[in-house]
Amino acid sequence: MEKGMLRLSMEPFEIRSLEMNNLEEILQLQEVVRQAVAQSESDSLQPLTSEEFENILTGNGFMIGTYVNETLIAFRAMLVPPLDDPEHLGADAGLTDEAKRSMMYSEITVVHPDFRGNGLQTHMGKIVLEKVDKTRFRYVATTVAPFNIPSLKDKLALGMDIIALKEKYNGKLRYVLFRDFEAKRSTPAMQTKTVGMDQTEVQQQLLREGYRGISIQSTDEKVEVTYSK
Repeated sequence: MEKGMLRLSMEPFEIRSLEMNNLEEILQLQEVVRQAVAQSESDSLQPLTSEEFENILTGNGFMIGTYVNETLIAFRAMLVPPLDDPEHLGADAGLTDEAKRSMMYSEITVVHPDFRGNGLQTHMGKIVLEKVDKTRFRYVATTVAPFNIPSLKDKLALGMDIIALKEKYNGKLRYVLFRDFEAKRSTPAMQTKTVGMDQTEVQQQLLREGYRGISIQSTDEKVEVTYSK
C-alpha cells in the first residue's frame, strides 16, 4: 500500500491492509500498548475485544497496519457502526436515521511505545480517510477523552471538529468529533472563543450555541480549546 522511512530512526516501514489472518498480531500489539498505557494511569486507550476486531475485519470496516522488519508496530481501524447502537454518534451530529447509514467511525489507533514520535497515527489516518468509499460514506466521527492531546490533535489534523462534549460509554466524559466529507471548509469563522479544556460546562454551553472546536493549544501550564462559529 505504501512504503517510507521512519522519521526518527530512518528505518524503512511498509503500510498494508490487515485481514483476519493478522488478528493474532493485532491482539498482541494492542496488549503491549495496553500495558504501557496502564502504567501511565491513562484511560486514553479503549481496547477492542477479539470479536470486535473480527467484526471490523469481516466486512464492517477495515484496518491498515504499519510493519518494520515484518513486525506489526502500528495499526488503525475504521468501523461501520450498527444503526441500532443507542449511543450512535450520528445522533450527536444531528443526523437522521437514514443519514446514519453514511457514517463510519474512526476506531482504535495503536502505535508501539518504541515507535511513537514518528507521526504514524496521523499518517495512517490520512490513508484510511482516503480509503473510505466516499460514494457510500459521507461522514466520519469518533470520541476522544479530554486531555488525550495526541489523539485530539490527530483528529483535528484530519479535518474533524469537536461537536459535543458529553458522557458516553458508561458515563465517561468524551469529546465527539465529526467530519462531513462534502462540507466546504473554506468559510472563515465569524466568532472564535478560547477556553480551558478543564472548563467542561463553558465548552458545553458554546457547543449548544453552535460553536465547534477547531484547534487545541497545549503548554506545560494549561490546555486550551478554540471554538468558532
